[in-house]
Amino acid sequence: MARVTCGGLVGRQAQGAWGIPGRRFAHWDSIREDKREMRDELERLEIKENDQQQGSEGEKGDQESQSKVASAMKKGKLLTTPSRLFKLLIPLPTANHNSKHKDIEPIAILVHPQQPLSYLERLIQDEIPTVSIDNAKPRPPAVSFIALQVDDDPVKPKKSMYEATDAEVHRLGEIGAGVEARQRRRRRDEEDDTYSYLRRGEPGKGNMEERFIRWSQSTEIGDFVRDASRAREFIVSIEGGSAGLRQVQVSVPSFNQRTHFLRMRLRNISGRIQSIAEIKHECDALAHRGAQRVAIGGFGILSMWWYLVYKLTFETDLGWDTMEPVTYLASLSTLMGGYLWFLYHNREISYKSALDFTINARQKKLYQTKGVDLQEWESLIDEGNLLRKEIKTIAAEYNVVWDEKKDERDERVTEALRKERAQKNGSSRSKEDEEDD
Repeated sequence: MARVTCGGLVGRQAQGAWGIPGRRFAHWDSIREDKREMRDELERLEIKENDQQQGSEGEKGDQESQSKVASAMKKGKLLTTPSRLFKLLIPLPTANHNSKHKDIEPIAILVHPQQPLSYLERLIQDEIPTVSIDNAKPRPPAVSFIALQVDDDPVKPKKSMYEATDAEVHRLGEIGAGVEARQRRRRRDEEDDTYSYLRRGEPGKGNMEERFIRWSQSTEIGDFVRDASRAREFIVSIEGGSAGLRQVQVSVPSFNQRTHFLRMRLRNISGRIQSIAEIKHECDALAHRGAQRVAIGGFGILSMWWYLVYKLTFETDLGWDTMEPVTYLASLSTLMGGYLWFLYHNREISYKSALDFTINARQKKLYQTKGVDLQEWESLIDEGNLLRKEIKTIAAEYNVVWDEKKDERDERVTEALRKERAQKNGSSRSKEDEEDD
């Protein structure tokens, strides 16, 4: 304690002796504390400002996500499945309430393209609550399917089918464009034309008229989607639906989306065909070379026979009188044996038929040796041609050009499929000619 006190006294005496007041040191300490407090306050303000910015960005993100969800809950989508069915995703009014959308619930419906629209109508009616108009008995609401019709002479319904159906129809945007769909109200003088109204023609189309046409419930779903694919969407009109759900816009899949599973299946089959085609091509080449060697060997045998007859006729004592009947009988026996061979194998009498027989026999042996399954090969070729035909049909519906070589991937696969189609077309044409005869 004495040392500490003495040190303090010495410090005070030294400050007085050197002329440095003690208050100045206290003033510097207070300045340092003020700067430290100001720095801490600035850091707190920066942290608070950052928190506010993050909060506002989070609120904006929540609002954007909520708006996206709300817009998605008002539009439907038509998809395809690997089993070649249509999967309809559509928001429908429902009696089962949830927290976010009290009266809207997305529903997934699977339908076959050959089923009628009336079947899809009944499926939708089973998912939505009944309606009661003018205190009448509750009944299922009417469901209509409307698509854009582009024609020189569009169909014009004489009168509306349902009086309680909303008259407002959303105008579809331009085909293939990402512009938001604009709305257009029906005029009062169009009271009898609920499902079809005249639209302004597209630029460059002259007097072409575009109308929204209600399709008959007996129409097959595949035919309806085929026609609606030109506008890339159609409308499902629900009687007595809530605001925004009276006409639900359903987007139709594009060509790539529609044929996605078909093209993936074709690529898979093409890969398997390619792996077999490589081995099969080697076997075919070996079989052809073997058949050519057999043909050359036959020519050698004939040449030796000719030389033998020449030697025996002109260089021996047998002479022509003896060799003439021998050569005649030998030639006739060879001809009769060849004729019997063609009859036994039920083949056309020609060199090509004999060559094909030799090649086929050699091919079968090579296929068994290399492990090539001909039944699997034929089934893959048939399935590949069926998939190709179906994709070609859909491409014609969408009016697009499909490059099959991109999905078939190999020239040998394309050639194998083309060869099989040519054989089937030739056989079918020959059968038709025989029936005509």
